[in-house]
Amino acid sequence: MKKLFTLATLLACLLLMTSTVFAEASVTRIKDIAKIQGMRSNQLMGYGLVVGLPGTGDSDDTWQMIQSTVSLLRNFGITVNPADLDSDNVAAVMVTATLPPFVREGDTIDVTVSSMGDADSIQGGVLLQTPLRAANGDVYAVAQGSVSTGGFVAGRGNNRAQRNFPTAGNIPNGAIVERTLEDELGRNGQISLSLASADFTTAARITNSINAAYGNVAHAANPGRVDINIPGYYRANVVQFVASIEDLPVVPDSIAKVVVNERTGTIVMGGNVHVDECAITQGGLSIRIDHGESASQPGPFSYGTSIVVKNTDVNAREEMSSSVVMPATTSVSDVIGALNAVGATPRDCISILQAMKAAGAIHAVLEII
Repeated sequence: MKKLFTLATLLACLLLMTSTVFAEASVTRIKDIAKIQGMRSNQLMGYGLVVGLPGTGDSDDTWQMIQSTVSLLRNFGITVNPADLDSDNVAAVMVTATLPPFVREGDTIDVTVSSMGDADSIQGGVLLQTPLRAANGDVYAVAQGSVSTGGFVAGRGNNRAQRNFPTAGNIPNGAIVERTLEDELGRNGQISLSLASADFTTAARITNSINAAYGNVAHAANPGRVDINIPGYYRANVVQFVASIEDLPVVPDSIAKVVVNERTGTIVMGGNVHVDECAITQGGLSIRIDHGESASQPGPFSYGTSIVVKNTDVNAREEMSSSVVMPATTSVSDVIGALNAVGATPRDCISILQAMKAAGAIHAVLEII
């Protein structure tokens, strides 16, 4: 009967928007918690010009646009005096892109174009050929094409309507890769797995899972990396070996943690949260102040006058406190069920969890976001 009451209370609390989520570890693939070391993307960036704008480009006060336009025209053998240049259909922009791993020359990638001057909009403009460089200064791609922002600006001054952000846009497949950034997979007969979250137990479990399938080929170098020797019969087909490893099941471990979002009243608890025996008391003091008026009449034959008197009544009432004793348990559902039994709201649960952590009754990391 007690279990049914606890279950009913928990379900009712969830239906009443007690935003509490239980996070428990489950079997997952190695692919979802680790990746092959070296499989990384690289950021690219370049400076360019967007032309063909309908008067929404940079003003004459944007010196970088003026200087860039003069330099561009000079490359085509056209000499222009910067003071005579009056073009508001050109905008200076920064072009950014992400170079995925294992791309080859001739592949295309998406680019983002963002105004760096005082242009009103770059919608409808065309980005001129722009080299995209990595952090080492080498050019890895070249971007060019029509810019699509998905926004607009209509009108001028105070009578202007704007939708989305017309000063930033995208060019799908707008850059052509000019240089391959690729390392040979499985070079020297070894690959390494990089864990998304470094953990000793998870690294050991991944190692055991791989060794159970392929023999003693893996060992955990540290909590964040597992080194794997490629079996001889897979040396000619490393991709197939990596694919088979990624599908191996493993149960990732996690530390006991309670995450609390005070703004939304959301509580996320791991299923391995341990609680010691403790008592929780919830109650409050209700104070009510009432104002009223009454008339004070003079006595007979006193020649006095009536006076209006302000009366103030103060009533204090202490509400009945609700108490519950929680036995030592490893079930997080018991924790929430006990809190619900005292009628705790999501905000109350947050305060109670903080007090339990301060008292040392809850063995978990309490993270407030």
